[in-house]
Amino acid sequence: MPRANRRRPDPPPRAPLGRGVDRTVSGPDGTWVVRELRGTSSEKTYRCPGCHQDIPPGTPHLVVWPARGTFSPGEGVTERRHWHRSCFTARGRRF
Repeated sequence: MPRANRRRPDPPPRAPLGRGVDRTVSGPDGTWVVRELRGTSSEKTYRCPGCHQDIPPGTPHLVVWPARGTFSPGEGVTERRHWHRSCFTARGRRF
């Protein structure tokens, strides 16, 4: 008996290229808004505050800022920090 062709489910929608979805993360150091970047849109080198190493252009990483109300581009730029994913996850163990 032949197999019936089954349609695969549609993949979940993806965020716009280069832009991640914002999520809120709470920890002992406060509440943060975290945006994951794939690295395709990054054109600069950033310094990770966790390990003090460079994040070269094109490298996937996180952009993190304090969760105080809303954030729009250009607002609170001085509070944004670019982190390696593993450094942000381990931030509570670094001190």
